[in-house]
Amino acid sequence: MSDVICHHYPQSPVSEKVRVVFGIKDLRWCSVEIPRIPPKPDLMPLTGGYRRTPVMQVGADVYCDSQCIIAELERRFPEPTLYPGGAAGIARGVSRWTDGDFFRQAVGVVLGSAIAEMPPEFAADRGRLYFGPDFDLNQQAADMPHLMAQLRGQLAWADQRLAGGRQFMLGDDPGLQDALVYYLVWFLKGRWSEGESFVSQFTHLSKWEARVRNLGHGEPSDMSSEEALAIAREAEPRAEEGVDDNDPQQLRVGQHIGVVPDGDGGDPVVTGELLFADAHRVTVVREDPQVGRIAIHFPRIGYRVTAL
Repeated sequence: MSDVICHHYPQSPVSEKVRVVFGIKDLRWCSVEIPRIPPKPDLMPLTGGYRRTPVMQVGADVYCDSQCIIAELERRFPEPTLYPGGAAGIARGVSRWTDGDFFRQAVGVVLGSAIAEMPPEFAADRGRLYFGPDFDLNQQAADMPHLMAQLRGQLAWADQRLAGGRQFMLGDDPGLQDALVYYLVWFLKGRWSEGESFVSQFTHLSKWEARVRNLGHGEPSDMSSEEALAIAREAEPRAEEGVDDNDPQQLRVGQHIGVVPDGDGGDPVVTGELLFADAHRVTVVREDPQVGRIAIHFPRIGYRVTAL
């Protein structure tokens, strides 16, 4: 059995990004399916309340947000690399585009097109999560032509990148950029009735999409949430300790902090004792009656860290 456990659900687009990385690296991993909306009672003990999907677990170390998950997978399994030709930094920077406006516009199109059929509780949860407390899905539906125009231009960028015989975004080998763009194409084609025809106008992108799909998701095996909790309970965190000297917030090990995604998506603040912080990651440790001592890792970019 693999040490890597991914808590996700099949329809999650961000989980598909991570599943593609499993495929690029041809990894064995354990799959724990979680609910699409809260409550998520078997996940909260691991994350301290963080509710977004996916979450990766290795023993008593828990990695939140696909940024953090993918960086840790690259560290643990460096070959084949997600950065063929190097340039890891700029490749990771591309995620701020694909996970930012590009993703929100894709969500706007998918939700706006399905507003009549969408369960109210799901619409309310996702609307708040992606568009803030004053969201209006009817406005998203009315704004469809604009959103489609925005998506069309950005998909054209990707299509242009693939011109000239490139098999993947960076050349002959797949890498992080392929996962970053693919999950949005997958989301649009799978969840929007017009997605197939919309994407088909991009010849290079359509052929590339099939190549990335054929990479698969590695070798997943099913695991129950109870098994995952037991693994965490029987393990100890293996996270490193320390704060780099140039930390702008002057954080210190042992400090009581809260961590939450930037923006108002209704996310609860995860609290605990600071264990580690650098430019890329912040780690808190906390005790939970169901799993004992847990180290929870977050990306620094896109997350707000507050001393409590």
